[in-house]
Amino acid sequence: MNAPLLVGSVAYTPTVVTIWEGIRDYFAGTPAELDFVLFSNYGRQVDALLEGTIDIAWNTNLAWVRTVARTQGACRALAMRDTDAAFRSVFVTRAGSGLAGLDDLRGRRLALGSRDSAQAAILPVHFLARAGLGNGAVELLRLNSDVGKHGDTGRSELDALRAVLDDRADAAAIGINTWEAIGRDELMPGAFEAFWESPVYSHCNFTALPTLPEERTAPWVEHLFAMDWDNAAHRPILEMEGLRRWVEPRMEGYQTLFDAVDEQRIGSRW
Repeated sequence: MNAPLLVGSVAYTPTVVTIWEGIRDYFAGTPAELDFVLFSNYGRQVDALLEGTIDIAWNTNLAWVRTVARTQGACRALAMRDTDAAFRSVFVTRAGSGLAGLDDLRGRRLALGSRDSAQAAILPVHFLARAGLGNGAVELLRLNSDVGKHGDTGRSELDALRAVLDDRADAAAIGINTWEAIGRDELMPGAFEAFWESPVYSHCNFTALPTLPEERTAPWVEHLFAMDWDNAAHRPILEMEGLRRWVEPRMEGYQTLFDAVDEQRIGSRW
């Protein structure tokens, strides 16, 4: 009998323990049992995957791009959340500020999240450049408050929003999940409005190396996909992890980040 698959995840919030204990229980007694290891940052997690310490890594999109670079493309994505298949960055400003589109940022200041956050720093800079707003056309205020966790904590995005409220920036770049949470949890009600949303791109995925055989990953992915939003036992885990269902990876959605990492000369190591 095979040992349980060992899955790595970054502990960006205390609820990560609850989530993964629930997922471990869900897989218990199946042909694809798992256990999990928590890491303090994505650099450690990717190293552990490449060293064979873990079998599967629950990676952000930047961790995926860096794993692809370090394996010369040999790694593979197994699954992602439905919310990862259509992720976006959102530019927000004070309500009533008059900003209506990207070009209105010319000569203004944009607050960015942590430098290793794809949604709140790397891709916003990329989108600005594609719109002809690179090379200093927009002043960038970088708030590196959770480096190593790729923006997962959301702390740097909240710091960017605070910079707007404090008049240190005219606008902030945040992920769609943070923007939706502001409305859902009624944080700072009515204080902000979105004036631009990026094209969709892919976010997190479960990453494995080719040394992990298909006969081990296939049952695991099949059971993962069987998690059901309408099942009362499954829903709490799905809600905490921010999805309704697990889906096949949308690989074309990573190309924008590959381009951004290349243009900004972001290295493949931490």
